[in-house]
Amino acid sequence: MGSWHPECPARLDAISDQMLSSGIASYVNERTRVKPVTREALLRVHSEQYLDLLARVSPSEGHHAVDPDTFMNPKTLDAAMHAAGAVVGAVDSVMGGETATAFCCVRPPGHHALPDQAMGFCFFNNVAVGAAHAMAVHGVKRLAIVDFDVHHGNGTEVMFSNDPRVLMCSFFQHPLFPNTGIDNPAPNMVNVPVAAYSSGAAIREIITREWMPRLEAHRPELIMVSAGFDAHREDDMGQLGLVEADYAWITRQLVELADRHAQGRVVSTLEGGYNLSALARSVVAHMRVLGKL
Repeated sequence: MGSWHPECPARLDAISDQMLSSGIASYVNERTRVKPVTREALLRVHSEQYLDLLARVSPSEGHHAVDPDTFMNPKTLDAAMHAAGAVVGAVDSVMGGETATAFCCVRPPGHHALPDQAMGFCFFNNVAVGAAHAMAVHGVKRLAIVDFDVHHGNGTEVMFSNDPRVLMCSFFQHPLFPNTGIDNPAPNMVNVPVAAYSSGAAIREIITREWMPRLEAHRPELIMVSAGFDAHREDDMGQLGLVEADYAWITRQLVELADRHAQGRVVSTLEGGYNLSALARSVVAHMRVLGKL
């Protein structure tokens, strides 16, 4: 999006380097080639007019500003299609029994993308595309989406509000972009706004009290995760106080829930996280628990 932009290629490089230095890379079945998402899969959550618009405004050179923070270059649309395609492929692998859990180390992120609008560095709503694919193609009848990014996943909420098959649980700093998720959420939305400087201990208490009873009652057959790591205390995109141990604890709650109700099936996809060191360390902590390493 530009050399100055926090949503940068170095994010994935930092994660890759940390996977190697931590020693977990040899335990991961890494796939670097994925199929781009199909138009059919995108149309389950995005409008046809929006897909046509993105194709029309995609620049042949330089950048096109979708909003003041979100830019397309000539490769953006292809990258976004492969990011969403990676999540669809991960759903297929998990639902097909090839693997129990998957982490999609992709960019651009997705959870702010609305049915007909790109925003917040996001173009296609990766987790929503994967969730809709799971229900349409694999017949999943009860699905959970968990979002622990520091920002509210407004696009995902819009796409699944009042869908009884989907329970979405999130915490997010408030007030903070996109300043949503507060007013009259649908019954299938567990939105927990938290104040700036909330600690990891406070977040754990919220999850135990607010999320887990609802998730247990929903008995999801698949858990999808919008895994943003910008609530880390070293990340200045927000002002929350999580550390790697908190992300590992959150992941453990989800993996144990999946073992009880979903045959262990969890598909996680990268959202935010912009302090490179904190991002990489937190992703590895998340992946260790997903892989039961």
